[in-house]
Formats: sequence, C-alpha cells, structure tokens
Amino acid sequence: MASRTRSPKPFSLPLLLPFGLAAVWLLGAGAALAGQPGELRVEPESLDLRVGQEASLTATVFGPDGAIDAGARVLFFSLDPADVSVAHTGIVRAHRAGDHTLVALAPTAGTTPGFTRADDPGIRVEIPVRIRPSELASLRFVDLPERIFVGASVPVRLIAEDAGAEPRDVRPELAAAPADRAAAAAFGPLFEGTYHAHPFYDRPRPPTYLHEAAGLLRGLAPGSVTVTARLGELTAEAEVEVVPNPAVEIALDASFEGAPLSGSVRTGDVVRLAAAVSDAGGREVGGAPVRYALESHPDPSRFDTVGAGAPAQVLADGRFVAEQAGLYVVRAHSGAAAAEQVIQVVPRDVGMAMEFVGHAPVRDRATSDLWIWEGIDGRDYAALGTWNADGHALFFDVTDPTDMRRIAEVQVDARTVNDVKVSADGRIAVITREGASNRRNGFVILDVSDPRRPEILSRFDEELTGGVHNVFFHDNHIYAINNGRRWDVFNAEDPRNPFRVSRFEDPRPGRSVHDVWVEDGIAFQAGNTDGLVVVDVGGGGMGGSPTNPVEMGRLYQLTGWNHAVWPFRGGSSGRFYVVTGDESHPVNPRIPGPIISWEERMPSRAMGFLHFNEFDDPENPVEIARYRVPEAGPHNLWIEPENDLMYVAYFNGGLRVVDVSGELVGDLYRQGREVAKFYSDDPQGFIPNAPFVWGPQPHKGTIFFSDFNSGLWAVRLVPREDRSPAAGN
Repeated sequence: MASRTRSPKPFSLPLLLPFGLAAVWLLGAGAALAGQPGELRVEPESLDLRVGQEASLTATVFGPDGAIDAGARVLFFSLDPADVSVAHTGIVRAHRAGDHTLVALAPTAGTTPGFTRADDPGIRVEIPVRIRPSELASLRFVDLPERIFVGASVPVRLIAEDAGAEPRDVRPELAAAPADRAAAAAFGPLFEGTYHAHPFYDRPRPPTYLHEAAGLLRGLAPGSVTVTARLGELTAEAEVEVVPNPAVEIALDASFEGAPLSGSVRTGDVVRLAAAVSDAGGREVGGAPVRYALESHPDPSRFDTVGAGAPAQVLADGRFVAEQAGLYVVRAHSGAAAAEQVIQVVPRDVGMAMEFVGHAPVRDRATSDLWIWEGIDGRDYAALGTWNADGHALFFDVTDPTDMRRIAEVQVDARTVNDVKVSADGRIAVITREGASNRRNGFVILDVSDPRRPEILSRFDEELTGGVHNVFFHDNHIYAINNGRRWDVFNAEDPRNPFRVSRFEDPRPGRSVHDVWVEDGIAFQAGNTDGLVVVDVGGGGMGGSPTNPVEMGRLYQLTGWNHAVWPFRGGSSGRFYVVTGDESHPVNPRIPGPIISWEERMPSRAMGFLHFNEFDDPENPVEIARYRVPEAGPHNLWIEPENDLMYVAYFNGGLRVVDVSGELVGDLYRQGREVAKFYSDDPQGFIPNAPFVWGPQPHKGTIFFSDFNSGLWAVRLVPREDRSPAAGN
C-alpha cells in the first residue's frame, strides 16, 4: 500500500538538505506542482533492508482532480544520509543498522529545480526505513598472544566480517578452559544500531570501537588454555600457554619532568612510574606483567577534598595524575612481588583575575568569527564576520583596546560571513560566504593593506554553491570547507586570480567536515562523526601536497560532534597534541531541534568538551585528556604554546583560559587548570545579557574575542602580583 498525504506537514530540517538532497523528475521535466493541496504517493511505503542492500522508490503526484500531474517533480532526501542514502533516481542504499527516515517532497510552484528550502510547504511523505545488520560470515581473534604470565591480563580483540568482508562492531561471548588456569571477561559497547551520545542531542555515534578490545584474558595457573569466542552460530578458538611468573622483587621509581620525584606535585602534574621486575637471581624478567593499584587519602585541612575523596588515576604504562589534592599510595604488583610509592599532591593554584579592557558593540545583528593582526602600518586591526544577517565583514582599529573603533565594512552577496582570515604579511584577507541570493557562495579575497579602505580583489564561487563555512590560509593556498562535505584547495599566489588545485573528500555517503587546520604540511580535519582526520599536504611523508592531499589516518571520537581542531607542541613538555572540540546545542524545550536560537532571540545552551589527543606516535594516536565545563560547550579555541595557555570560546560559558603546561592526562577542568573566565554580559545585546562567545585570539598581551550577541571584546589577565579587589568579572 502506498504512503499518502493530502496536506502539507510542518517539518524542520536544519542543516540537512545540502547533504542528502536528490531530485527525481517524474513523467517529464514539466512545471512544479500547481495545485495545492494535492496528493503524493510513494511505493513502497516503508523499507526493511540489511546493511549493504539496495531498494527502489517510486513517487507519483496527483492533482486536486485526482489525475496524475505529468509535469510535477519529486525530491527525495535522507534525514540520516550517512546511514541510508537515496539517489536522484530513487535508489536507496542501506549503510548502517537502525531505524531511519527518508522524505519525498513535491515542492511548491516556483521553486528552482534541484533544491528546496527546509520550510518549503509542499507535499511531503515520510518513508520509514528499518536497516538490520548484515549477516556475519566470519569471526577471528586479532593479535592474541600465544604466551602469557600467571597474573597477566591481556586484551582480547576480535573482528567479525560479513559476506562482503566488511567489518562489524560486535560483542561476543568469551570463555577460557580449563577455568582454573585462566579467566575471560567480555565487555565493550555494542554498536549494531544507531545509538546516541546524549539523550538531548539526536546524532548517531561513530563506530568508535572497531577492532578494539572485546574483553580480557587473565592467567591464573600454568598450563595450556583454550580461549573461545561465540557470536550466534560463529565460533573462534585460540590456544594460549600460561607460564609461571618468576618475579620476586620490583624496584619502583617515580619521576616528574624527567627528574626523580622529590617533594610534592600539583593536581594535573603527571608522575611517571617505572617498575623493574627481577627474579630470585636478581635477573630482570622481560615482559613481566605489572599492575597498579591506587589508595587515596584526602587532605583533612581542605574543604574541597574532605568527603569528595581524592580521585586520581594510574595508566597501564605507569603514568599517575591526580584531580584533587591529597596523599596517594601507588602499589605495583607482579606475581608475588610488590612495591609502593607515596605521592603527595597539592592544589595547582593557577587562578588569575581577568580585567575588562574594551568593547566595540555590534547589537543589530549576530557576529561570528574574528581575526586580529598587525597591519603594514604597525597598527593593530580586527576583522569580524556577521551571521545570518546581510553579508557584512566589519573592520576595527584595535591599537588601543580600550577604545576600539569600527573603521570600515565590506558587504557581499551572502546571508553569513562566518569566517575571516588574514595573511601573515597583513595584506590579504579571505572572507567566507553562505546564503547568497543566487546560491553562488564561495569566498572573497580582499586587499587589506589599508584596513580603512578594504578592496575586493576577487570572488570565487565555482562549484561552491552550498556555501563555504570555514577557511584556512597557509603558504599562499586557501583551504575552503565546501558545503560541509569536503575541502577544496586554491592557489592564491595571485589573489586577483585564485584557482582550484585539488580537493579532499571522503567518498562514503553522508560524510561531513567542519574545519581544517594546517601545521607543518599536515592538514588536521575536524570531521564531525568521523572525528579527527589527518591528511598529508606536503609534510606527512606520504607523497601529499596541496595539489594532492593524501589521507594519513583518523581517530574516531565517541561524541561524534567534532567541530574544531588545533594542533600544538607543548611549550614546557615538548609533546605534540591535537585538540579537537565538540559543538552541540541541546534541544531547547521551547524550540524544537538542536539549533542556535538566533531568530527567536532566545539564549542558546551548548554542551560538549575538548579532546586532547596525544600524537607523538602518529601511528598510534590516543585520546589522553579532556577539558569540559559542565554547564556549557565549546566553540572555537586558540592555543599559545609559548605561554602554555589555551583560550576557549565556551559559548554560554563565556571565555575560558586554561593552563596546558606539562604533560596532559585526565580531566583538566577537575585538576584545577582553569586560569580565568569572563562573561560578556551586555544588557543591550542582540540577545540581552546572554554571553555566547564565538572565537578568541590573544594579541600583544590582550585577549580579543567575538560574542555572537554583542560584538568585539578585549580583556586581559591580571598578573598575580597586581591583583586588586576590583579586578575581574
């Protein structure tokens, strides 16, 4: 039976149409549906598929008189294009298990062929699609050792593949026999459907745990052991030999910043523990398993530790870090041997006051990102974008941050100028365009040699119709985020005549990208549900260049909200990290959908955190630390490695300054690494008294930042010796 509707149905598709829209012309390329209400029938009315299968949809439009409208057209699109895609021919492809929705739309008269608006009042039909996991064909162990010590615990990794050799995330049963020689425990997430990272934000999590541990195997007594994994009718077996552990003594050394530990450390400081295991003859036992246990004692003199305990962690590689002050005893075990190390932890005490310096208000529209630079005349300037307004880029003289003056503006055909970047020599600026009246978006290159008289040098919009949200300017090349699906690279050596030299895009359906940052010839991509994607554009050693981007790898992240990225080498630690930031706006009960509530003039709420990914070994990156403000979520960030400071625009949480000195492990917020915060309240703002910080940038000792609701701000950290009761906000 066909799906039917006789009247328009209210529907909201924020940010989805560019990614999943496909048009199918029915019975000739005639005019749009002329009579409303009409009837749209789609057959079949629902689909039940397995991953990898295809199906076909057929749509027919009837006029008010019941006759087939031979000139009507129907648009098909998917609400979950990464999970189920639909082509312009009506061919549906199933990619991921779960319950999904396709939509057929007969748009109103006058709509340009090939696209429509999210609020188009035409006739709609929803087609539910149930996708079941594909049939599994094989199950096998991955890198399970042939020999383990008594007392050792090793991860059990498994891979399951379907008939097409596509891997699947699974949760098998594990067993070890005989039971007195080894024990097996199964664990791990089961991602066979569309699961979500947060109940207030309906976005599927990525398949993060592919090939990861399915369980643990622990040696109990010497002898041969059979390890068995079962998943339905599939079975995998492996033989493991459990051997005696000859350890009789452990020497446990502790070091901090490369020197033997002496005295106390602060919360957030990473202490490295090294355990040397020896046998009865004093010989080192290579490969002996060492396990750590932790005992904590709160500091009875501190109100913030008593009752709350003193949480800390010890990683398997011996790295210790504490989030609260207290006394900790770390015990290392190997067989019958054991050793202890006592670590005293004191508060980090890095807090500073923040003082207001200046405010250049923009209150008649929302503002977006900013860029601060020193002009060729030696004065300091700021460029500021505007959001969902009338296509202006605003320019300010900020030489005196206490008296910032708007000096110029440039208007282009756009709804939003989201991003602004200026070349290192201060002569060329790039601004992005979204929502052009003719859908020819792209970017605009400006001559800002004289910021009081910016001159448009060129516009580029070829194959950029979906809009450019972010750009990165590096070595005379512009990396432009194209339609949220890929990034294109443009040679801008002659800024009056830029030309495309390459593009980078994941060919899988429904993939998306939000930002890219280039460091030492490597492009780090914020890939939303794909997490962090790393691409060689000249410095990765894989033959890549701006004209030939080559993917190096990717690091999935549980939240699936990867929005911003910043690579840096710590000034004091020398370690290389890539910070990736979430962006999420939970459902506002008064406004359906996870959106920024600019049109309703309501304060928005954000959530999410910054992921710190350890990249010293690029073959094995690992997410090692995080920074999370419980009541808010991040947007853009800036890191000064020379000062070991991170500046974060935390939307409704204001501007946050964070200490990122030393080695980073664990929860940086709970470790007390927050240095200062500032709330940009403005009673006359676009939304009054609703801080919504968009992007920060430090410059010559002043921290500039843009606020969505109130424009450009300038603040400074107050040196601790200069504190006064009046300082701060």
